[in-house]
Amino acid sequence: MDAAEARLETTPARAVEQLLEDLGLSRREMAEALEATPRTLERWRSGGTYPQVETRRRLAALLALDDRLRETFTEREAVHEWIATPSRYLGGLTPAEAVRVGRVDRVEAALEALDSGVFL
Repeated sequence: MDAAEARLETTPARAVEQLLEDLGLSRREMAEALEATPRTLERWRSGGTYPQVETRRRLAALLALDDRLRETFTEREAVHEWIATPSRYLGGLTPAEAVRVGRVDRVEAALEALDSGVFL
């Protein structure tokens, strides 16, 4: 089991709820980030189905990003603002857009730059 899989210590339903609240993404954006349909996301949220292995890895990566965001920002509103603001570090994309296209690694790198004092 890799670190991302180990991080998924909660149910997918709880993980999705937490991420929707903490990241401020819409249900459609969250579904896109997990490469699922909004309907599938709703089935996970209701406990009707369980995500496959690769999706669980993506979910765990988003939870790790959520933890990192909470280390960097003290208020949820600040996270929401940062997630929705275009970043030069991300080539003009917002972190939310980068997450939606599966580039959690780039968002983490942008956070690392921010934490290091690079304000792009």
